[in-house]
Amino acid sequence: MNLSLENLVRAVSRLPKDQWFDYVNEKTSTQVRVIAATLPEGPIRIERKVKGSLKELTISRQMLSRLTNAVQEGVPINIDRILGASYNSRAALEAIIARTPEFYWCLPGRIELIDGKEAIKRGHKHLIWKPTEPHAPLQLTEHQMSSQMAISELPVQSVVYEALTLVDSDRKPQDLEENRRHIQIQVLLALIGANLGFRTWIAANDRGHRIMGKAIADLPGVISRLQNEKVLSAYEEAARNALLIDVIWFKNGRLMPAVIEVEQSTGTYSGLMRMKRFQESGPALSDIRWVIAAPDEDRAEVMRKANDPQFASLNPRFFPYSAIEELYSLSTRRGIDGSAITEKFLDAFMEDCIKRSV
Repeated sequence: MNLSLENLVRAVSRLPKDQWFDYVNEKTSTQVRVIAATLPEGPIRIERKVKGSLKELTISRQMLSRLTNAVQEGVPINIDRILGASYNSRAALEAIIARTPEFYWCLPGRIELIDGKEAIKRGHKHLIWKPTEPHAPLQLTEHQMSSQMAISELPVQSVVYEALTLVDSDRKPQDLEENRRHIQIQVLLALIGANLGFRTWIAANDRGHRIMGKAIADLPGVISRLQNEKVLSAYEEAARNALLIDVIWFKNGRLMPAVIEVEQSTGTYSGLMRMKRFQESGPALSDIRWVIAAPDEDRAEVMRKANDPQFASLNPRFFPYSAIEELYSLSTRRGIDGSAITEKFLDAFMEDCIKRSV
């Protein structure tokens, strides 16, 4: 089960607007209250009280989205670790969320390597989402079983992007950086495809960019012509419609594991429309994943646009950048290849966008 941004904001909106809440497990007199929560997906306005001094703050949709993307049922989360130094209202948000019925606080142990030996140290405060075990609203409740857990926080495996030379480098600095990020993700998807034994199409207008002195079109596994793929050889219109699709994975000459649009700044709608035209003119394969790859914080926007009824036949999936980097790290550092990949494994990195009634 996944926590949606809409459900989180709705839970906060139900908290009384005239009640002050203490912080979670902190030796501080600071308190916080909810002023307003904008449905369906924020922002949330709060007021913080420190020694009688009041300050109004806004919890942005971006901040809330980063949090919900990190929440997994039954897994302790540390808000400071998730949000880092990006926001000065982390503890206030924590105090509010902990008062909603589905969130508890806990103190899981922390496994550390000390002098070559593992030791379990008393951990920092965490929140844990237990939607099937709601507590009474407004109460600050410790989840005792979760406090008996232990967390091994392995070092994050960083993804290092190689230097890019863009053929349209005369753009404005902001546009240039947006385009650079877009190309970085395309390259990562091409490298993932090569690791998994897929052949990859890169959009015609992006193939001339260069990485480490080599054109992207010359990366391992990148194909030169869509018409060379057997699955499209009889579909000339589909091949034309696919020319500007950012990434297409091909497998065994007859399958397309994924058609992917990278939406760094161009807008999700245009990517969905390109995929829709391709679908309508191409082979009727049931195993194609129609995917929007986008920054994690853009999840809500992707979900909203993907739920437009005209895109229902695509059954779109959301592939956040963090999941792309995780899959790349796994396939590269752990040597995972196509022989080890099942459909469920690949699906685990993507989220179904369509809201379904229960």
